[in-house]
Formats: sequence, structure tokens, C-alpha cells
Amino acid sequence: MKLVKSFGYALQGIYVATCEQLNIKIHFLAVAVVTIAGLYFHIMPYEWCLIVICFGIVLTAELFNSAIENLVDLVSPDHHHLAGKVKDIAAGAVLVSAIASVIVSVLIFSKYICAYE
Repeated sequence: MKLVKSFGYALQGIYVATCEQLNIKIHFLAVAVVTIAGLYFHIMPYEWCLIVICFGIVLTAELFNSAIENLVDLVSPDHHHLAGKVKDIAAGAVLVSAIASVIVSVLIFSKYICAYE
């Protein structure tokens, strides 16, 4: 029962972050678009593995970023330069993972897109 509750809390966290954070919604939209493209182009199983790993990394980074932002707002409700740095660094981690994921996607999908031209 405790395990089931912990999964419930985790799903609640994903739900709350998705409701509150526009960027997570954008990342989930990107997941949907890339998934549709993967199905359309019939990408190879190893390419799916890379894509799914990228999905996981970006969404995990975004969830950590959201958690960090909430924690910083809790402990430092007034503006503080260190609080801003913490938030910026967490956002930078999301950006790095998103850029890497775009590069992986371009490398995977370019051969399929070029084959249709």
C-alpha cells in the first residue's frame, strides 16, 4: 500500500507541475509531435530508444527545475540574487537537455526527411 501511495504522490507531482508550468506543457507537446513523427517515419527501434531517453531527460530536468523554483520561492520569498542564480542554473539545465534532444532528433529524422525530398 505504501508503494502505491508513493506512485500516487509522484503522479500528483507530475500533474501539478504540468498544470502550473507552461514549459512542461511545451515539452509534452514536443513529445507528442516527435512521437507522431517517429510513427510516421517508422524510425528504427534503437532510434526510439534514443528518443525516449531524450524525452525522459528533458521532462526530468523540467520537473527538477519546477521543484527547485518552488523550493526557492518557499525559502526566499523576497528577491535575493542567490535565489535568482539558483533558478537560472536550474533553467539552464533544462535548456542544455532540450538542445541536446533537438540535436538527437535532427540527427535521427534528417535521413527520413531527406529521403522524401
